Amino acid sequence: MQTPGPGARNLITDVPGLKVGQAEDVRVRTGVTVILPDERAVCAVDVRGGAPGTRETDALAPENLVDAVDAVVLSGGSSYGLAAADGVVAWLGARGRGYGLSPDPAVPPSPVVPAAILFDMANGGDKAWGESPPHRALGRAAVAAAAEDFALGTAGAGYGAMAGALKGGVGSASIVSHDGYTVGALAAVNSFGSAVAPGGRTFWAAPLRDRPGIRRPGSGRACRAA
Repeated sequence: MQTPGPGARNLITDVPGLKVGQAEDVRVRTGVTVILPDERAVCAVDVRGGAPGTRETDALAPENLVDAVDAVVLSGGSSYGLAAADGVVAWLGARGRGYGLSPDPAVPPSPVVPAAILFDMANGGDKAWGESPPHRALGRAAVAAAAEDFALGTAGAGYGAMAGALKGGVGSASIVSHDGYTVGALAAVNSFGSAVAPGGRTFWAAPLRDRPGIRRPGSGRACRAA
């Protein structure tokens, strides 16, 4: 038995067999995050909220044919961002990865890549992309960059995200249980409302700041809004 605590990186990639890749477009102020398992992985979904934006999540229902996924995509760009999964599917399919319904080598596999998006359209970036939004290319760049280490904060799907009036971003953490199981989490935070308590600049999450294993991006010492 061991004392529960964060994994070696305190990232979702402490779970064996997972990598994460990210890509951003600085001019547009948007980005994509891809969770890439080494092999097809069991996946489930719980879609909530009044305006969800998702792709292929229905395929994950337990009564359906799909029993595993090849990647999971989080993207900025609102509805345009769902195209990020196209780039990931193309990258995976070109490498022979995906669900194979037919044994015929002339029939390519079908990569299963659920995706979800957040709204980062009003953050001041250049959205005048006409008929060529950047998200498909960002998806392909992100999956190609998949690794065990990745950036937190203003990166990937959270690059252009906001948290109320403050900057949103990407966060991740892990914990190893007393019996050796590793659980990891990754979130692209684009929350509505205020991230700070009324009457000051103290984050609502400030009481969690000094818990063992809490990893905060950057070098700031105070858990306060700038």
